[in-house]
Amino acid sequence: MPAKNFHVRQAAVSALRAWAKGHDYAETLVERHAQRRMLSSADRHLLQAILFGVLRNRRLLDHWIGRLRKGKLDAETRDVLRVGLCQTLLLGIPDHAAVNETVEAGKASVRGLINAVLRKSITTRSRLLEEVADLAPTIAESHPDWLFNRWKAAFGKANAKRLMQWNNQPAETFFRINPLAPETPAELPGSPVENAPGFHRLEGPLPTSLLASGAIYIQDPATRHAVELLDPKPGEHVLDACAAPGGKAFLIAAALGSAEHLVCTDSNEKRLPRLQQNLERLHAGTATVHAHDWTKPAPDEWHHSFDAILLDVPCSNTGVMRRRVDLRWRLQAPDITSITATQRKILENAVPCLKPGGRIVYSTCSIEPEENIELIESFLTDHPDFRLHSTRQAFPHADHTDGAFAARIEAIS
Repeated sequence: MPAKNFHVRQAAVSALRAWAKGHDYAETLVERHAQRRMLSSADRHLLQAILFGVLRNRRLLDHWIGRLRKGKLDAETRDVLRVGLCQTLLLGIPDHAAVNETVEAGKASVRGLINAVLRKSITTRSRLLEEVADLAPTIAESHPDWLFNRWKAAFGKANAKRLMQWNNQPAETFFRINPLAPETPAELPGSPVENAPGFHRLEGPLPTSLLASGAIYIQDPATRHAVELLDPKPGEHVLDACAAPGGKAFLIAAALGSAEHLVCTDSNEKRLPRLQQNLERLHAGTATVHAHDWTKPAPDEWHHSFDAILLDVPCSNTGVMRRRVDLRWRLQAPDITSITATQRKILENAVPCLKPGGRIVYSTCSIEPEENIELIESFLTDHPDFRLHSTRQAFPHADHTDGAFAARIEAIS
C-alpha cells in the first residue's frame, strides 16, 4: 500500500517536471495539481511548501545531492531527491514521513537509491547544515551567479547577500483598509505597517468576509509609492495605462473619490472585466476601460486628454522574487536589456496623451537601475521639455516590503 500522503509528494514531483518544461509558473502548478488530486487544504499547503521550498533552494539541494550521491541521475530521480531533501533538511517534516512517502513517489527501479540518500541525509544532517556557512553565497542562497554579480556591482556584496536571503523567506501578506467602504471593520486581523498609513500586516488566515465585502483588500505597501507620487486630485482626468488587475487603479480611485474620471487600459482585453469587478467590489464605481497595447501609438482622441498618467510598466520583477519563487531561474541577463526597450516605448507613446503641464509617474517592481533611474535619465536627456520632480525606490531587504521604483516627471508648460 502506498504511504498515506504519497500523492502529495507525487504531486510535487509531477509539478517540478512540468515546471522544468518551462510552460507554467509555480503558483499555477500548485493549484492545478491540488485540484487534479483533490487535495485537502492541509495537503495543498504541504504541496506548496515543498514545491516552493525546492524552487527557492534548488542550487543548495543539488549541492547536497552531490555530497550524498556520486554519479549521474536522471531528471525525475533528481526531482524526487530534491523533494525529499527539502523535507529532511529544510522543512522540519518528521523523518519517517519525509522518507517513506517520498520513496513511494519514485519509480520502482530507483526507490532503493532514494531511500539510501534520504536516510544518509538524516544521519549527516548536522554536518550538512553546518557546512552551508562556508559555501559560495550563490549556492547557499540558491541564486544564479549572474544575478548575484549584477546586484553586487550595483548595491555592494553585503546588500546582494541580504537580497538573496530575503528572497528565500516566505512572503508576508499585507492588506489595506478601504477608505471608500461604507464602514470600517471594528476589528482588523493584523497590525499596522509603520510609515504606511492604512496598510496592515496580516496575522492569521485570510479574512474572506472582509475581502468579499470590500472592507479591505490584499496589497503590498510598496504599491503606494507610485500613486503617492502621482498625487491624483478630485476632478482630474487620470489614466492608468497598465492597470490590470487593478490594485493601483483602486488607489487612484480612492484619491479621486471614485473611478468616474479614471481611464484604465491593459494590453490584454481578457483582464479588463476582472479589473472592473475589483473596482466595483471596492466601492469605487465604474472606470472607463479600454484594451490598448502601449508599445503602439495612442489613439488620436486620447492626445492632450490627461492631467496625470500612471505607467506601471512590464518589468523584470526582481523586486518581487520573494513572491515569484521561480523567477530567478527563468530570468536571464539579456531579458533585462530587452525589457527596457519596451518600457521606453511605452513611455514615449504615453507622452502625447498628457495635457500641457501634466505629469507622468513611471513605475516598476524592479530594483534594476537599468530599468529605473537610468531609463528616466535617458528619457529626460532626449526630452528637455520634461523635468524630474521626484523618485522613490523601495529595496526589499531594507524596507521589508516588495521592491519598487517610481519616478514622477512633469511636462514643462
